[in-house]
Amino acid sequence: MTPPLNVTLFATSACHLCEEAASLLKPLAGNGVQVHEVDIIDSQTLLERYQLRIPVLKRDDNGAELDWPFDMQQLIVWLGDVIGEEG
Repeated sequence: MTPPLNVTLFATSACHLCEEAASLLKPLAGNGVQVHEVDIIDSQTLLERYQLRIPVLKRDDNGAELDWPFDMQQLIVWLGDVIGEEG
């Protein structure tokens, strides 16, 4: 059994796009993906890096990032090596 992939969602509160991205990620839980949400407002470094890009996903295994906008199909392609191993 392959260990789950940790993915970080860089977001902030009161961001409807961030909420939409989080909703897209929910079905992936239990399919080899664990999502950790980080509020960029808590870090000046993260705020400077992601302020104009959020929501942004980052894979912990290889550092790849996926900027908004993305849909479920793009998520599946981006995570294909992980989801493919689970299927």
